[in-house]
Amino acid sequence: MSLWFALWFGAVVVQRLAELRLAARNAERIRRMGGYEVDAAHYPKIVLLHMSFFACVFAEFLWRRPEPSPWMAAAAASFLVLQAGRVWCIRSLGPYWNTRVFVVPGMKLVRKGPYRWMKHPNYLVVTLEMLAFPLLFGCFGAACLFPALNVLLLRRRIAAEEAALRAESA
Repeated sequence: MSLWFALWFGAVVVQRLAELRLAARNAERIRRMGGYEVDAAHYPKIVLLHMSFFACVFAEFLWRRPEPSPWMAAAAASFLVLQAGRVWCIRSLGPYWNTRVFVVPGMKLVRKGPYRWMKHPNYLVVTLEMLAFPLLFGCFGAACLFPALNVLLLRRRIAAEEAALRAESA
């Protein structure tokens, strides 16, 4: 395994684990505010998809062992831009950001950062990351499969989130 792969892959996994810790803290805060989770039964599918994504990228990289190429640099640049978008989404939602769907009765919708222009920019970022991250390592199979699977899962998640936000937001 190359050092280049290990560093990138490890950094992103550590980032995602840190985000899970942040999500757990935010969930507790939201619950103390009277918030509740929506469509909790769907969340394990999201977790399975993301775990499978990392496992498949890892396995495909070990199987293919691609040499670095110029287009991988473009994928790396794209992924870094997407990371900035990810951080912007998380910071814009502040204590409301979560990997699960939570709502707080009577809360106002966040309309700052990328949420001024889009309802679900974080979902777009995650889907595009599922394209760029595997391409960074020459993992074309994962780059084709996982963005499509993510979109399929997000259809239900977004519908549940939209319905809950309409019902509970001020």
